[in-house]
Amino acid sequence: MTPSTAADDAGPVLGELNTPGWLTLSEELEGIGFFAVARKLPALIRGAIGMAWRAGPRDVVATITLSVLGGLLTAFGLLATTGVLEALLSEGPTPERVRAALPSLVAVAVAAGLRTALEAGAGWAQSRLGPQVGRVAEERLYGLTSQVELVSFDDPDFHDSLQRARMRGMAVAGTVVDAAIDTATAAIGLVAAAGVLGVLHPVLLPLLVLAVVPDAWAAVRAARMAYATDRALIPARRRKWMLTELAADRSTAAEVRSFTMRGFLLRMYDRLARAEQEVLLRLARRQTVARLVGEALGGLGTLAVYTALGLLLGFGVVPLAIAGTAVMAIRSGQSSINGLVFAANRLYEEGLYFADFLSFCADAETRLPRERPRGGPSGFDRITVENVTFTYPGSPKPALRGVSIHLNRGEIVALVGENGSGKTTLAKILSGLYAPRTGTVRWDDTDLAEIDGDEIRERIAVIAQEHSRWPLTLRENITMGEPRGDAALLAAARVAGADEVAAELPHGYDTLLDRRFKDGHELSGGQWQRLSVARGFHRDAPLLICDEPTAALDARAEHGLFERVRRHADGRTVLLITHRLATVRHADRVYVLDRGEITEEGAHAELIAMGGLYADLYNLQARSYTS
Repeated sequence: MTPSTAADDAGPVLGELNTPGWLTLSEELEGIGFFAVARKLPALIRGAIGMAWRAGPRDVVATITLSVLGGLLTAFGLLATTGVLEALLSEGPTPERVRAALPSLVAVAVAAGLRTALEAGAGWAQSRLGPQVGRVAEERLYGLTSQVELVSFDDPDFHDSLQRARMRGMAVAGTVVDAAIDTATAAIGLVAAAGVLGVLHPVLLPLLVLAVVPDAWAAVRAARMAYATDRALIPARRRKWMLTELAADRSTAAEVRSFTMRGFLLRMYDRLARAEQEVLLRLARRQTVARLVGEALGGLGTLAVYTALGLLLGFGVVPLAIAGTAVMAIRSGQSSINGLVFAANRLYEEGLYFADFLSFCADAETRLPRERPRGGPSGFDRITVENVTFTYPGSPKPALRGVSIHLNRGEIVALVGENGSGKTTLAKILSGLYAPRTGTVRWDDTDLAEIDGDEIRERIAVIAQEHSRWPLTLRENITMGEPRGDAALLAAARVAGADEVAAELPHGYDTLLDRRFKDGHELSGGQWQRLSVARGFHRDAPLLICDEPTAALDARAEHGLFERVRRHADGRTVLLITHRLATVRHADRVYVLDRGEITEEGAHAELIAMGGLYADLYNLQARSYTS
C-alpha cells in the first residue's frame, strides 16, 4: 500500500486542529448544572433586556407588559375554574348547577380569549425586537471596529476577541433577547400556577415541585449531553468546513480541477461526515434514555401528586373542586417549567457568547482615539519627524528606533531598505494611521498628535501595494466615496493609466468589478494597481505616500507610471517606498532604513559614493540586469 493510499484509508483525526477561540466557551457549557444556570440568569437577562431597550423600547414594554397580563389572566382563569367545578359538583338538579356555573364559565372563556390575544400581541412585539437588536449589535460592533486605532489590529488579543465577537457573539444577540423574554414569560407562567396553588391551599405547593423537578432534570441532562458532544465535534466540523470551502470556493476551483482533486476531497469529507453522524446518533440514543428516565420519574411524581391529592380529599383537607383546579394548575406549571428550562438553557449557552460580544465592545471603547480638536493645517511647507519610536503590540523589539526625517513641500523623498527595516511602519506614522510611542510628527509648527486624525488623513493620499479590491464599480474604486466630479475622476485615471482599463470594460467606469455578481468583471493585478494609483491622485492631497505602488506592474508600465507621477505631482510632496532602487534615482532625497534606524541619507549619487547599504543594494540589483 502506498503512503497516499494509507493516508486516504485512515480515519479522521478529530483532534488534529486547535479549537477556535470563539468556541472555547464550550468547556463551560459541558459542566453546566441547573443551579449554575439559575445563578447567572439574572445578569444575562439584564444584559439582553438592556440591548433590547436600546433597539426598541416600545416593543420591550409591550412584550413584558402583555406577558405579565397574560400570566395574571392564566391565574384568574384557573381560579375561575374553581367556581365552575364547585357549581357543577354541588347538589341539586343539573340545569340549576349549569346555570350556577355560567358566570364562572363566562369568566374562564373571557380570560382564555384575552390571554390568547395578549400572547399574540406579546409574540408580535417580541418578533419585532429580533431585527432591531441585530441591527443595533452590528452597528455597535462595526462602528467600533472602523474607529479603533489601527494598531489594535496588530494586537493578537484584540484580534482573537474580535473574531469571537463577530463569529458568534454578535450573531446571537437577537437569540439572547428572545431567550431572555421566553425565560421571563415561562417564569411568569410558573409563578401564576404556584400562586393559584398557594391561594387554593398552601399544602398544594410542594406537589408542584414534585411534579416539575423530573422534567427539569431531564431537560438539563439532555442539554449537557448536547453541549459536550458539540465540543467533541469542533475539530471535525472545522475540518469539514475547510473541505467545503476548498470544494466550493472560487480561489481553489481551478486547482481542484487541474489536479483532479474532486474525488480526494469528497472521500475526506465523507469520512468526517460519517464520523460526525455516528457521534450524533449516539447522542440521540443517550438523550432518549435521559428523557425516558425523566418521564419515568415524572410519572412517579405524577402518581405521588394524585396519591397526595386523593389523601387530601379523603381526609377532607381540600374539597373536590379545589383538587380539580389544583390538577389543572400543576399541569400548567409543568408546561411552564418545560419552557423555562429550555429557554434558560438556551439563554445560558448563547449568553456566554453574547458576553464575549459585550466584553469586546467594552475593550474596543478603550482603544478609540482620544478626542482632539479639528481645524488642522490644510497644507505645509515642511513635515518634520523627530526621534520617533514605535513598537508593535506583543513584539519584543521596536520597529522604529529614534527615526528623524523631513520632507519639504514639492519634494520627492524615498524610503529604501530591506524587508522588515520599518519603511511601511514609518509611512503609516506619517499618514496618521499609527501614533508613535515617542517623538513627534509636525506639519510646520503643528504637532499632529494634537489634531483630529481623520482631518489629517483627509489631507494625505496613500497608494499601497496591498490595496483593497472593492466589489464596487470602477468609478467607486477610484472616488472611494468622495465624488469630485467627472473631470477630477478622468484626470486621476489618466495619470494612473486607469483610463485604459475603463476603455476595455463593457460599461466603462460603471462596470462592477467582481465576478461573483451578475455582469461583474475581474481585473488583473496590474490593472488593480492602476486603480490604486488613481485613488491616490483623485484625493488631491498635499502629501502623496506611495508604498510599493508598482509591485504588480511590468517594467514598461512601472517606468511609465513614475514618469507620470513626476510630471503630475503638481506641487504635491511625494514619499516613495520601493525595493526597486532604479526608480528612486531622481528623488530629491533618499533615506535608508536598517532594522528600524536611519543609517544613510542623501541624493542617489551621494549614497552611491558612500559605498554603504544603499550602494550595495543598488549594485546588486544592477548586476542582476547586466549579468
